[in-house]
Amino acid sequence: MNITHKDALGILELNASASADDIKTAYRVACSKYHPDRNPAGLEMMKLVNLAYEALRDYVAQPDINDGESSLNLGDELNAALNAVIGLGLTIEICGSWIWISGDTRPHKEILKEAGYKWAPIKKMWHFRPSDYKSFSRGKYSMDEIRERHGSVNVKQKHHARLSA
Repeated sequence: MNITHKDALGILELNASASADDIKTAYRVACSKYHPDRNPAGLEMMKLVNLAYEALRDYVAQPDINDGESSLNLGDELNAALNAVIGLGLTIEICGSWIWISGDTRPHKEILKEAGYKWAPIKKMWHFRPSDYKSFSRGKYSMDEIRERHGSVNVKQKHHARLSA
């Protein structure tokens, strides 16, 4: 999966002028914060944190970055969005810094809306995108094109067996 420097900075809650030491420290903090033992969406968040760290490992600070600051709470946004849907039995797919939801979503429509997901009528899927992301394509890319461009990871959900009395 591909992740941009801007998204990687946002996931690790860093700004564009972060040093190598800042990146290492932020990585350790994020690993602790999103650890699977503390967080239902922890496994997927750890994948994103590791991707962010890989993207920034050889990063050179850019104090004069012109494409705008990253969302410093991107990790928290993605974590909250994943935790809102992780136990609903839906198909969850992460492409870059977007989360796509498919399956029988109708019974969960209000939960998805409350969590910040938007309906994509052309793709017939729900999506969550970072709050500072601006889309210029207006849905012209197919899911296959999105997957090819940004990579794709399907979220594996734990299904707990219920005990009957």
